[in-house]
Amino acid sequence: MDRQAGTDRAQRPYDIVLYGATGFVGVLTARYLAANAPRECRWAIAGRSGPRLERLRQRLAAEHPACADLPLIEARSDDATELRGLAESAAVVASTVGPYLWYGEPLVAACAEAGTDYLDLTGENEFVDLMYVHHEARARETGARLVHACGFDSVPGDLGVYFTVQQLPEGVPLSVDGYVRSNGAFSGGTFVSALNAMSRGRQSLRAAQQRRLHEPRLVGRRARSPLGGPRYSPETDAWALPLPLLDGQIITRSARALPRYGPDFRYRHYAAVKTLPMAVGGVAAVCALIGLAQLPPARRWFTDRLRPGEGPDERRRAKSWFSVRFVGEGGGRTVYTEVSGGDPGYDETAKIFAESALCLAFDELPPASGQVTPAAAMGDALLARLQSAGIRFRVAARH
Repeated sequence: MDRQAGTDRAQRPYDIVLYGATGFVGVLTARYLAANAPRECRWAIAGRSGPRLERLRQRLAAEHPACADLPLIEARSDDATELRGLAESAAVVASTVGPYLWYGEPLVAACAEAGTDYLDLTGENEFVDLMYVHHEARARETGARLVHACGFDSVPGDLGVYFTVQQLPEGVPLSVDGYVRSNGAFSGGTFVSALNAMSRGRQSLRAAQQRRLHEPRLVGRRARSPLGGPRYSPETDAWALPLPLLDGQIITRSARALPRYGPDFRYRHYAAVKTLPMAVGGVAAVCALIGLAQLPPARRWFTDRLRPGEGPDERRRAKSWFSVRFVGEGGGRTVYTEVSGGDPGYDETAKIFAESALCLAFDELPPASGQVTPAAAMGDALLARLQSAGIRFRVAARH
């Protein structure tokens, strides 16, 4: 690894630049940083609209007067020159601008070239695979860490499995099952990203195949995340429905990178549903949405119902919660763990995202570069930050 591009990071104007700060999750992240970033943190907000950034700064300053002089950076998501300047100005760039498949790659490219750590909130498998194919090699050369899925997708799952593995014996085959429960609501941006992903099955498969051609084989160990099938889970007293989300792939890549996961690791990711009618209804609704997503007129109709930048209000978010229950087995031992918190998609996502950016900017971390997972890039340091910030990680009873 040649960190020549990254050796000057301490001399750059900013520790963190938050890109897409005026979007729904961007505003929540900016408010979290304004309230919780250390005094010595040099950070800026960035986006395509100067007037909107100025209005956000005024809003932040009303709550935190120190933000009155918060730097603003205008940069369009399709302007390579502006994005290069943004990437070269920061040690860490945190992007909320999605759908990432539409808008994300130019900023990833700029950060990989500049040796700048990059993180985002994507849950889009195709985007993550394409960024590996296109930019992982250059990021390794410059020392940049490209860390995708640093929100509810996929940090509770990734760090939850990391925490669970630490409770199990070393050097033996391990298996972990994760069961997600939540009552959170979607924002417009999340809905559009999910709808777009559902409509691109063939393209997503092609990107995964391209990645496999570039990704080195794991020698002497195995890590996998089979989808599994619907079943009743006595461990959680719920019906388990397989979730074909990015989480499983992120967790498998953490297992590939970290020998602590053992010689043979398997993870399965489920939604936990209490009653059989709810489980059947949920499967039917998802299948119907996937079918409709293949039709452009239907996608436009759904997209018009909830546009990016819109989301649940503060009262709705205050009532939201999540829990991810894990059952880990290995070496004759079974452990039950749980990660839980408040509103998953927005309040807790903003907290997780901001703490991940602060972790990359300030904490002592394992050597890493290229495309890396949250657990592999930040591990114990991020786990400690999230616990201090109120995300609960605990060893639990069976149910």
